[in-house]
Amino acid sequence: MSNASPATPPPQRKAVSFWSAVSLGIGAMVGAGIFALLGEAGAIAGSAVYISFLIGGGIALLSGYSLAKLGARYPAAGGIVEYLVQSYGVGFLSSWMSVVLYVAALVALSMIARAFGSYGAALISGGGESNLLASGLSVSITFVLVAINLEGAGAMARLERWVVTTKMAILGVLTVIGAFFIHPALLAPSTYPPSSSVFFSVALTFFAYEGFRVISNAAEDMPNPQTTLPRAMGASIAIVMVVYVLVALTVFGNLPAEQVIAARDFALAEAARPVFGSTGFLVVGIAALISTASAINASLFAVTNVTYQMAKDGELPQVFGTPIAHSREGLLVSGAIVMALSALLDMGDIAAVGSLLILLVHCAVHVGHLRLAQKTNASRALVALAALATAAAVSLAGYHSITQEPRLAVVFAAFVSVTIVLELILRSSRRVLPRHPG
Repeated sequence: MSNASPATPPPQRKAVSFWSAVSLGIGAMVGAGIFALLGEAGAIAGSAVYISFLIGGGIALLSGYSLAKLGARYPAAGGIVEYLVQSYGVGFLSSWMSVVLYVAALVALSMIARAFGSYGAALISGGGESNLLASGLSVSITFVLVAINLEGAGAMARLERWVVTTKMAILGVLTVIGAFFIHPALLAPSTYPPSSSVFFSVALTFFAYEGFRVISNAAEDMPNPQTTLPRAMGASIAIVMVVYVLVALTVFGNLPAEQVIAARDFALAEAARPVFGSTGFLVVGIAALISTASAINASLFAVTNVTYQMAKDGELPQVFGTPIAHSREGLLVSGAIVMALSALLDMGDIAAVGSLLILLVHCAVHVGHLRLAQKTNASRALVALAALATAAAVSLAGYHSITQEPRLAVVFAAFVSVTIVLELILRSSRRVLPRHPG
């Protein structure tokens, strides 16, 4: 008879490898970026939007460096939530920023789900859109992917690898072949809007990269987060930056800016018509469905880890951390909210507000990281540059909203007010355990 204790569980196999982490980041970024935001950013930057994607990618690389160093030092499922607590301790600022992050993540998820519904409705109608059909499709895909995420990190990673390979192949074909049909006159500097418009659009293009943060939420499932996390973060952002710039050049080189903007909810599919006809519209539309679905899948995994960490820290009700199947009940709560929002929200307005909320959180994380740079072995200069870059993007986008679209400024102020009120309500009903940064 063996003397081994039957109560001793075998060591848990780490589910997220380097390439799984890269796939996770690409899946979150590309689905939310090119397919959901190209038309929105193009409405501001026009045919110069590729420059905005370059600038946004540069800010993402700086931000990714800071988050990767934090994640390697503090490999927690909560990701940014954990970094805020390590930087500022458990207090109003870290708790409020965590709530802002959660609300922004739900808004972003609902936007991506709505993009799925818009592409699906456009495919069914041949280029039009039914709001009712788009809402139904967005709710349905969220429901299905919540069920998949209940199977845990391993199922999530396997699905992401397959999905990312498929959509990157389709985007590659569109970009390579479409490049032969580019009309240089459509990309001439004379067609560019004022340079200020390019800078005003950077918040949106950064938002298109923002999905890279989901990699940090998988740190606890990595075999060696100290090396895997920074490498996966940098690789995924660099790959996506190349994809975004090439696709933006192809799209705006084949269609006048006004046509791209007119079809902003399904811009990539419309851009395939001049090159591939209706077949191209269909194929790229299907790729959009795959891409946005994978972005929802990756983001649901991340937001579940975030809410679990927040529940452990007393920043959300304990139900968010209660186990169910191979996940947490926070997945079900978040999925239900996303399904409700995706049927109601306008994609353009939410993209603008969501980008500002996310940039605020990133800026707070980088400022806090300066206090921990010695412990994370990070370059203080690069972390400070990340903080300055995100702050500049927030300021420029905020100025644009106030001067050009004051309604969006009001909506943003309302979202911020809601997060403050929500945090005050949560603080009055919870017992916060003492915890110190570092």
